[in-house]
Amino acid sequence: MTGRRVARALLAGGLLLTLLLAGCGVRPTGVITGRPAMAGPSVGVRLYLLSHGELALVIRPSKEPASPEETLAMLAAGPDESELSQGLTSEVPTGLVPAGPVTAVPGRPGLTVTMTGPVRSLSGAAADQIVCTAASAAAVAGLADSFAPITLAGPDGARPPRFCPVVR
Repeated sequence: MTGRRVARALLAGGLLLTLLLAGCGVRPTGVITGRPAMAGPSVGVRLYLLSHGELALVIRPSKEPASPEETLAMLAAGPDESELSQGLTSEVPTGLVPAGPVTAVPGRPGLTVTMTGPVRSLSGAAADQIVCTAASAAAVAGLADSFAPITLAGPDGARPPRFCPVVR
């Protein structure tokens, strides 16, 4: 073999080895399934429930837009039968509803949602469900955009302002 052929053979071998090594460490996973796609137009009340512990947007059919307070009351009622059959859950305590209207935060962007029960002891998932649902409902109502920070307040105090983690 000539010097050129040896160099080409070494180069080809090196490339082949590089390609083989590049695939190492990648482990195959099982099929990851999602929820079924929505049928029809996505008009309705937007709630954030949990699917396998992760936030999942659910759109409940509605003829009229709901206020942020009405939307949060639907969230506090928990998943309906159809949502439960799809494996959706909620960590928001039943009956934890707004104590009054969702209001703008004076002097800064964002909204305050004052709830009827304690908010500081809520799980992170429950707080995120409320924050995302409130931000979405406020955007639909024209009170703020869906990126607005939400402050949750209750009889036990307030949580720091929080953005919905799925819209950032």
